[in-house]
Amino acid sequence: MFDNITANPGSQVSRNGVMLAQIDIIEDEDEFLGSKIDVEYMDYIHPHWRQYKSPKPYQHFILGILYAIILFMGLLGNILVLTTYFTSKALQSPSNLFVANLAIFDTLMMSKLPFFVVNSVYEGQFFGKIGCDLYGLVGSYSGMGAAITNSAIAFDRYRTIAKPLDGRLSMKAAKGIVIGTWLWATPFSILPFFELWSRFAPEGYLTTCSFDYMTEGQSTQIFTIVIFCWAYVIPLVLIALFYSNILSHVRQHEKMLKEQAKRMNVKSLSQGEEKSAEIRIAKVAISIVFLFISGWTPYALVAIIGCFGSRRLMTPTFSMIPAIACKTVACIDPWIYAINHPRFRAEIEKKLPRICLVIVKKVTSTSEVKSTTSQTTVVRTDT
Repeated sequence: MFDNITANPGSQVSRNGVMLAQIDIIEDEDEFLGSKIDVEYMDYIHPHWRQYKSPKPYQHFILGILYAIILFMGLLGNILVLTTYFTSKALQSPSNLFVANLAIFDTLMMSKLPFFVVNSVYEGQFFGKIGCDLYGLVGSYSGMGAAITNSAIAFDRYRTIAKPLDGRLSMKAAKGIVIGTWLWATPFSILPFFELWSRFAPEGYLTTCSFDYMTEGQSTQIFTIVIFCWAYVIPLVLIALFYSNILSHVRQHEKMLKEQAKRMNVKSLSQGEEKSAEIRIAKVAISIVFLFISGWTPYALVAIIGCFGSRRLMTPTFSMIPAIACKTVACIDPWIYAINHPRFRAEIEKKLPRICLVIVKKVTSTSEVKSTTSQTTVVRTDT
């Protein structure tokens, strides 16, 4: 299906597989990326990466420390959310089901990090092709699933605020949407895994794997465009649309209160909390959209540049930035969506050891205003 091009270290590569002069040939092959990759797996390593010298040990060490911090905080936050949700009936609402589903996707994202550490120590794909394929499969499901779940959360909040009496989703409807998020992530996870369309291949330091956006050809270009729209553009548009509608609804509500107050010859009908409703909702919307853009724009840019742009920018270090960004978002999600919620924190106090509670309080004390699941406040504003 693919025209794979292999090259010896020290060769130089162009977009069409033709070698260009970028580095000098060095006799020591161990200094180049891919020198520790099995020969039978070399066809999956695009020759572009083999132009570059292998990262220094300290580079792998720095990434390992960074990933260890992300792994600890991410697992702690997501496991706290999942444990609290599934052991507390009071929290098992349709809205919180979406938050729990997001925590599952983010936990999947965290599950890849130990394999990354092993690959970094080995300086290549320790588990070979099957390891790379599974790494890419888990990353594809967790990334696309988390993106569309963010859209589902925005949709649920829009319904709750715009139609507080009859617009709330039932548990049955929420479960259907959750199943839909997994189905949404399935096509572009399964197709590369079985190499029916595109494939998973090592990238950057060759310690991570993603869908192949480097192989030349129309098939790769079409796949990149389609997955760019499916996994990035559509979720982002939906998130921005629903939160902008929430802002619009709050503005209309405030305008209605002012007109009513004028007819009644009173200064204002708004209470203290209601006066800042628009500001609070705006902060929430900006935070969520900014978080999504920060997490997934790097991957989108790297894929587009690798497929259509100048590959001079595609250095191994540059291509490792997206992996860090998306995993950082998976680490931050539970702290923004759930643990800031006072009811979640109250349940955590009851069920988990005091040491976990201390960590939760320290992390959430600086971001209290960003609580995005405190629906009681928002609904009170609207009613």
